[in-house]
Amino acid sequence: MTGGKRARNDREELHNNLMKREITLTVDNLRLPGEVYFPETTKRPYPALCLCHGIPSGQPSSSDDRGYPGLAERFCAAGFITLIFNFRGAGPAQGNLDMMGWTRDLEAAIDYLASLEEVDKSRLCLLGSSGGAAVSVYVAANDPRVSSLATFACPAEFSFLTDKQRARATVDHFRSIGVIRDADFPPSVDEWLEGFSVVSPLRWIDRISPHPLLLIHGDKDDLVPVEHAYKLYERAGEPKELAIIPDVGHRLRLEEKAITAALDWLKTKLNM
Repeated sequence: MTGGKRARNDREELHNNLMKREITLTVDNLRLPGEVYFPETTKRPYPALCLCHGIPSGQPSSSDDRGYPGLAERFCAAGFITLIFNFRGAGPAQGNLDMMGWTRDLEAAIDYLASLEEVDKSRLCLLGSSGGAAVSVYVAANDPRVSSLATFACPAEFSFLTDKQRARATVDHFRSIGVIRDADFPPSVDEWLEGFSVVSPLRWIDRISPHPLLLIHGDKDDLVPVEHAYKLYERAGEPKELAIIPDVGHRLRLEEKAITAALDWLKTKLNM
């Protein structure tokens, strides 16, 4: 990779008949760990999918939650080279939560996938959840390499986070859950908040067209109300689809109906 972005292959192993490669993305001198899952089929080159997690909640996961590795295995088994990684400030990744930084992290992930000889460059897709969905919209609107975009619980905007009167409380909350780690971060709270405004999907959703877009949302989402999905769908250009999943909340990656909707849609759009 160029421009300060690179990936290092650390280790490969077989898991459930899938080849998994551990990598490290380096962006802005930060190390972001990731894993790439390769299908065990002969239908090369493969479509590629990058799964983008949301802003960590600080809440513990349930014991039966296999997290993004389990989701990656699901899509890989369907024929996708599937990449997962930690955005800066999340999990074992270095750095601090920063929306504009997250856009550069995702660009580095796309650079990595596009560098793989096994990847069909015309079929490079994103599936983002919540804050990761917002970043995915921004990147897909600005990077023509992204051929299809699906989102889980995508916010239309971040007004609930960017109220300047509550800015210090917002920073303190993220510091308390460990996604802001450095005492001198952010150097400018106003600029940090502006990053959320810049990335707000309502600003960019119409620029996904002519690439296909799928918005998936739960009608009982108490963090990002379903009205956000309707606003985004109204603003988006064609081709676009909206799937409202009844009686489910925010964490759609745990909902079989949402996963199936995303997988079936991607396979249809990519003629798999």
